[in-house]
Amino acid sequence: MSIYQKILVAVDLSGEAKYLLQRASEFAEKFTAELNLVHVVQPLVVDVGYDLVASIPQDIDISLVDRAEKFLTLLKAEASQQDIDCFVKMGSIKREILDLAAEQQADLIIIGTHGRHGVALLLGSNAGAVLHGTPCDVLAIRVGLPPVRRELLVRNGHRITSLALRRKKSLGD
Repeated sequence: MSIYQKILVAVDLSGEAKYLLQRASEFAEKFTAELNLVHVVQPLVVDVGYDLVASIPQDIDISLVDRAEKFLTLLKAEASQQDIDCFVKMGSIKREILDLAAEQQADLIIIGTHGRHGVALLLGSNAGAVLHGTPCDVLAIRVGLPPVRRELLVRNGHRITSLALRRKKSLGD
């Protein structure tokens, strides 16, 4: 029996979602695990005291959900693993991911992180919120890196400093 049997991958609607799914697929194949995708739409909260409210469509939340469903369908079609269930939830990112993980009995949650530091780290992030609220393992995969650096991270399996990258560029590699 594998250590991970159900993996839940939380994605946003950016181009980084494809990279995150590729990495998650590698884990799913290694552990012969079931893979599920989730995107959480945060409801649009509008203060009705402003005049601009009339210009915002009332069904914008529905269109955001539709957009997310289409995005996940396209993402799934490009994945190496085709037996992926996709979920679009609406609400708090942390709460919806944790609830779905419990419902699906996930034993690993994979989420992207931008590796922020300083004030952003103190205030927290979605990855941090999920990490501190779940009973299962959480794998935070760094996204948003330049493609060269991301490739080096995968190939060498460790962090490359920006100095090393500058040297690599100056050597013409």
